[in-house]
Amino acid sequence: MFTHVAGYRFVEIDDPDTLVGILHARADALALRGTILVAREGLNLFLAGAPASVDAFLRELRDDVRFAGLPVHVTGAETLPYARLKVCHKREIITFRDDDTSPLHRRAPGVTPAALARWIAQGCDDGGRRVVLLDTRNREEVAHGTFAGAVTLPIDRFTELPTAIDALRDGLRDATVVSFCTGGIRCEKAALWMGDHGIGDVVQLEGGILGYFAQVGGYGYEGECFVFDGRVALAPPATD
Repeated sequence: MFTHVAGYRFVEIDDPDTLVGILHARADALALRGTILVAREGLNLFLAGAPASVDAFLRELRDDVRFAGLPVHVTGAETLPYARLKVCHKREIITFRDDDTSPLHRRAPGVTPAALARWIAQGCDDGGRRVVLLDTRNREEVAHGTFAGAVTLPIDRFTELPTAIDALRDGLRDATVVSFCTGGIRCEKAALWMGDHGIGDVVQLEGGILGYFAQVGGYGYEGECFVFDGRVALAPPATD
């Protein structure tokens, strides 16, 4: 078995090229495979390898004050889900192309997986307000599974989200809108953008679908969750 980790952090990085070199050398020395994206707005990583090697990489990464306590989603893989290692300097760690929507110094309110499961069970949020689950992923990802009754978007790229959301604006009024995605990173920008553009009372699902699976299981979710590696999609863990 191999260990797979995925995580991100929005944090100011003044020296992305230098960090790319450091991270590539360390991950390569540990025989890790996957992708690390570095931008001035932060870090986004998907890595897999021997459990001890993954642990060693994360320990060293978290020694950097910018990434102290970096949360990651941890799953298992029977084979390495990546063919090679790629560490790149990008303009954004998740492409949205809206410089005004930055989670560097602010973020939208969040809802924990446990609280969302409670809202799903009772059919409203804790204040009695109707809940709209909004899937911010693209149609290929949604085809593998999503929350029951979720609003999905006819998009192929995350950059198309603003136009798609504008078309749904009336249906999001007077609701608590829960923005969700695979691991949380798109939820961050989507929820901020919606809040800035007067669309509902928006919260983001903390940790995304993978965080929900880890803490709650598959309650209220139908199908699997698409992931960006050779495993294609992950099923929610079995519950008693």
